[in-house]
Amino acid sequence: MKPISVANALLSWSASAAAAAAAVPTADHELRIPTSYESAVLGRRILALTPLGTLSTVFPKDKDSSDGASTEERRPAGLAGLPYALMEYVADCEDVGDPTILAIGIGTTFKNAAAGSNVSLALQWTPPHPPTKRIKNQTKRSWLSYLGLGNNNDDDTEEGHHHHHHDIAPPYSAANLPRFSLLGHLEPIEGGDDREGQVGSKIASCFVQAHPDAKYWLPGNHIHTAHFVKLVVEQVYWVGGFGDRAYIGWIPVEEWYVAAFDP
Repeated sequence: MKPISVANALLSWSASAAAAAAAVPTADHELRIPTSYESAVLGRRILALTPLGTLSTVFPKDKDSSDGASTEERRPAGLAGLPYALMEYVADCEDVGDPTILAIGIGTTFKNAAAGSNVSLALQWTPPHPPTKRIKNQTKRSWLSYLGLGNNNDDDTEEGHHHHHHDIAPPYSAANLPRFSLLGHLEPIEGGDDREGQVGSKIASCFVQAHPDAKYWLPGNHIHTAHFVKLVVEQVYWVGGFGDRAYIGWIPVEEWYVAAFDP
């Protein structure tokens, strides 16, 4: 995959992603729900353009934990079989449909995976700009103020300052935006940890482009044991938005792998 700026790509693809998520006009101007393959194409684009996802695993039985994690982390009893999910950095460095992940050995997610847990990765499309004709901003604050980055002119009134700390509703319908879950297992990327080799240097460069701060945690760092792994996709569940205009359901994994990101 050609190196691209995530921020620029998000801006470029926001319109097309929103359009693809909606029903597709036919020749007679009726609307049809996109096919599973069309949804797979959009999903591959979202994977390529979305740097953060939620990685889920399941706690193993105590006897299956061979690294002493239960003792080291002072885990409470009764966690076996319970799900565990946290945000992780992801990238699409191999461009084949298997997300690239930097596995930090100390992380509970990767301890669970090493103990045999399957993995799911949840991704969603987040528009870089709020739409102007969907949900109006009742407080007339800028979008930056939702991120705590607004200027002093946003909500100058006392009432406005009061609401600034409590009104966190996004100015768009998140329920109408595509999101999906990739289910599978983690595998090491062959040659991915050799930063002097062709594969390792390519993976590291791609991952750091998406996550500049990850340069401190690359394989071979002096802080934590780290390895590049891939989520080998076995199943894909897709929610394209509202069911009257978007595909909702399982995407055949064959379609996921043949759908290409078109730069």
